[in-house]
Amino acid sequence: MNDEQLLRYSRHILLDDIGIEGQSRLLAAKALIIGAGGLGSPVALYLASAGVGELTLVDDDTVDLTNLQRQIAHTSARVGLPKVESMQQSLAAINADVRVRTIQQRADAALLDELVAQADIVLDCCDNFATRQAINSACVKYGKPLASGAAIGFDGQVSLFNSRQADSPCYACLFPPESAVDEVRCATMGVFAPLVGIIGSMQAAEALKQLIGLPTPLSRRLQMLDARRMEWTEIEVRPDPSCPVCAQSRQN
Repeated sequence: MNDEQLLRYSRHILLDDIGIEGQSRLLAAKALIIGAGGLGSPVALYLASAGVGELTLVDDDTVDLTNLQRQIAHTSARVGLPKVESMQQSLAAINADVRVRTIQQRADAALLDELVAQADIVLDCCDNFATRQAINSACVKYGKPLASGAAIGFDGQVSLFNSRQADSPCYACLFPPESAVDEVRCATMGVFAPLVGIIGSMQAAEALKQLIGLPTPLSRRLQMLDARRMEWTEIEVRPDPSCPVCAQSRQN
């Protein structure tokens, strides 16, 4: 770590739970972010500012005027640009030392099979159930921790799924792939602007703690936020012994 990095990350280094060793882990880490929208914006901005060494951004969409109410990594001047390109510009302005890899493509199973294997942490910031399931399957396959968040209307949820831990469930334990899910999108339902910031910031916090090696209690809990009342509800989540995604890997 050079002198500039010691100064830039000094407020992390001053924390006994992080210090030089923890910050060095962040500088060497690789994070995969699926989705460069409302959740992906705070996630990417905080990971970059914290010094995570390499960020891979995956999103097939372009910046639209309607995104700017909540997707804080984008600007009016970038309407029409690919979201990954716009976000790359924002991250470079915050921390040019972070290596940013952009992929303007929908995250399908083949792409995830390649990218998840290379990552130290995966952050699910997408907005559809099928992609969430594909991300989870790849994370279980390669034993990668997954920071998952979702937000719609005034309701959000966040958790950390870590198949490396025997007592940690995967996403499919909680939301089985065969479940009947009514897809709801911001375009039709709307979303409270700060909500994605709250949930995305928590995803980033759990990811950073995981990379540093700090305890991640959300690996066995799902936290749900009602932003109208600003009330949190929490449930304990356990592995499903009949889970079609992770049960077999636990037996092995």
